[in-house]
Amino acid sequence: MAEQTLILIKPDGVERGLIGEILSRIERKGYSIAALKVVQATEDQLARHYREHVDKPFYPGVREYMMRGPIVAALVEGERVIEGIRSLCGTTDPTTAAPGTIRGDLARSWDTSTIINLIHASDSPESAEWEKTVWFG
Repeated sequence: MAEQTLILIKPDGVERGLIGEILSRIERKGYSIAALKVVQATEDQLARHYREHVDKPFYPGVREYMMRGPIVAALVEGERVIEGIRSLCGTTDPTTAAPGTIRGDLARSWDTSTIINLIHASDSPESAEWEKTVWFG
């Protein structure tokens, strides 16, 4: 049975018109899009999604960033998809993300206190299961 993971194309990816580019990279890698929707994140969704970070000093900036515009949420499936998508995304810091990765090719650092990096991908099977309930019920 294929593994599933959640990805979010963050507001900067939507604003910059990179939805198709990001999704096509995922599909060209051989993964399938099982569900897809455009959402405007709510404070409750973000508090649930980032539950381990809500009390940290950087969280208000993350919440503001993630609420500034629409997000594309997708369930992606395939063999070892969590590991594969994380590799495809590149490191969290877009400046050091390797060329050939989504962040390495399409993202850069901005003069903000919050890292703006186009995409979120679940980091473990447990996170994927939780995050799927936050964004897809």
